[in-house]
This record gives sequence, structure tokens and C-alpha cells, in this order.
Amino acid sequence: MRELKVAIPGLELAGLSWGEPDAAPLILLHGWLDNAASFALLAPRLADRFHVIALDLPGHGHSAHLPEGTVYQHVDYARAVLAAADALALPRFHLLGHSLGAGVATMVAIAAPERIRALALIEGLGPLGDDGSRTLDRFREAMASKAEGNRPLRVFASIDDAARARALASGLDAGLATHIVARGLREVEGGYSWRSDPRLSRPTAIRLAETQVMALLLGLAAPTSLLLARPHPPYLEPEALQIRIDCVDDIRVTHMDGGHHLHLEHPEAVANWLHAAL
Repeated sequence: MRELKVAIPGLELAGLSWGEPDAAPLILLHGWLDNAASFALLAPRLADRFHVIALDLPGHGHSAHLPEGTVYQHVDYARAVLAAADALALPRFHLLGHSLGAGVATMVAIAAPERIRALALIEGLGPLGDDGSRTLDRFREAMASKAEGNRPLRVFASIDDAARARALASGLDAGLATHIVARGLREVEGGYSWRSDPRLSRPTAIRLAETQVMALLLGLAAPTSLLLARPHPPYLEPEALQIRIDCVDDIRVTHMDGGHHLHLEHPEAVANWLHAAL
């Protein structure tokens, strides 16, 4: 495992890499408030075949935060990933995304179909959409949101304490959460605090309408493999997800027993699925 720094216009991204640089490139994109270490158990199982590059998305892990006055959006995450691929001189690559990263990976593949050899997604297809039921409330909440990022961040006495807190919040086993948590902390007076941008937890003012997401998915040309956890989380309601799946011509859907972080819970099984998918 190697640390990675990638300079893109206006920002420096960080990440981790595995495998030989001359192997087929595979970019991995993590979930919301996770980081590149989300793939710490999966990536070594792929490194015999791929040059695995797990990026910290902007505001996450060791990557730089966006300037004040800007917001985090799927479109800009996708632009950052493509800029990173340019900086790494990767004209074509395989792409895997989990959760938020699955939404971003979908948009990258739609934006630059000629660059994606194959697309693999875990627990997500496209960005979060808006069915209109909370558009007004969400907009007002986001516009009224003050600079909560200026409030003191919670300090943990140890990495284990932070991992237990993450486990309580997400349901992910604390031992598995440690992989993500250790990279997501920085040392402060009295212990450790989160290094991710606090603005990531602010409400999003405007989401794409679900009809717009569907219109984008109709343009997804890459061979796509989607891995879903069983039972499904409440934000991946099967009927609504099936409508998205039906928009994609070349897609294979697989279900696996486990939680939202399948790649941490069952890295060997997910690696086998991914080798078959790619």
C-alpha cells in the first residue's frame, strides 16, 4: 500500500494505491464520510491484476477541503475524479464506487463513456435524487444553515473510541470501522478529531430531480455491475432502484447478504464478484 498525492486544478487530492503501476488501472471511490481506507481489505485482493487507485474525495480523508463559500456536489466530485485521472495519465480505466462513490462513479462514466472500460457499483446507482416531497423544506434548511463548521469538533481520547462512535452511528463493526476511522482522524490537543470537512454534513439545497437522474442513466454506456446488500437499507428502496436499473442497457445485478459496507465485511467475496464483473 502506497500513499498518493494528486494535484488537480485548485485542489490537491490524496489516496492510496496497490499493485504494479503498469497493470490495468482501477479507480476506487468511497462513500460519504469514508475515505480511501474503506478499501483496505478489498484492494490487496485486486492488486495481482490491477493497479488499484483509491482516491480520497474532496473534503474526505487526506484530500484538501473546498474553499469557504463553495458546496460539495456530485457534479464537482465527478469533475475532480476525471481531473485526477488526467493528472495520473489514465486515458482509460476501470471504475468502482461505493454508496456516494457509486453515485459519483456513475456520473463519471456518463460524462466520459470513452474512458471507462467497465463500471462496478456497490450499494448505489446514480446520485441521490429528489421526488419533490421535501424539495422546499430541504432548500430552506440548507439556506438557513449557518457555519456549523466553526463549532469545536468532538475530541476522542483514542482511535478505538472514535471507531466505537462510528460503529454506533453507522452500524458497521467497530473493528472494521477502524480502517476508515484511523485515516479519517487528525491529532489535536487531548486526543483525536475528525479531519473531514464539517460542511459535508450540511443539508444539500438542491438535488437532481429523479427524472433527471433517469435521463442521465439512459446515457450510461459502460458495462455495469451492481452489487446490493441484503437486506436493503431504507435509502435504497428496491422498487425505486429497479426503475433506475431499467434505464441502463448493459447492467448485471447481484445480491449479497450483509451490511452497507459489503467490501469491508466480505472482502474475498466482493473481490471474486469484482474479478468476474471486470
